[in-house]
Amino acid sequence: MIRILLVDDQALVRAGFRMILDAEPEMEVVGEASDGREAIDQVRTLSPDVVLMDIRMPELDGLEATRRILSSATNGDAPKILMLTTFDLDEYVYEALRAGASGFLLKDTPPEQLVGAIHVIADGEALLSPSITRRVISEFVKGNGPKPQAQFPRLQELTARELEVLKLIARGYSNAEIAKALFVSETTVKTHVARILMKLQLRDRVQAVVLAYEAGVVQPGDNASE
Repeated sequence: MIRILLVDDQALVRAGFRMILDAEPEMEVVGEASDGREAIDQVRTLSPDVVLMDIRMPELDGLEATRRILSSATNGDAPKILMLTTFDLDEYVYEALRAGASGFLLKDTPPEQLVGAIHVIADGEALLSPSITRRVISEFVKGNGPKPQAQFPRLQELTARELEVLKLIARGYSNAEIAKALFVSETTVKTHVARILMKLQLRDRVQAVVLAYEAGVVQPGDNASE
């Protein structure tokens, strides 16, 4: 059973999501919050597996709430956070990914995609559309350009194959697509991904995507799977 916390300042939006998710036998909405401060309290009290977090809210926005929730978590007990936005290029999306969110969705996403997204991030995967990821990253990295790779010394610890896998992760490839591209098994890919995250001291593949763009391992506009 996937335990879900709904966070949005609009009661109608929360009600809509609840109606969709309550119909799913493997999901349970354990609580609701109308702003970021309430969300932080509810996470402590309810220990949800997944938080659907609106970005723009009064009192405390979803971005800062995400930072506080993930920074205060211990022993890997942090929930997965799925950001919700009205815009496909929200000015906060890039910062949300940097803060550790596991992905983001548009609020008008069809119900079946919402349900699928929750399953994806509950299983520990990132939810990043390659096309949206590339646009978001390029929008917020291009201003300053990538930082020198020297600022990311742990990258030197990656093997040539691990660096290759990192580039494909950054371009939005799934494990299955990486396996096909490199002619290896999915199990092998999962091992590479786990080693990359461990060596770079990253929480998940979302943070790996952000680091890859910031360090210039890949460039906005590189070929990506759509």
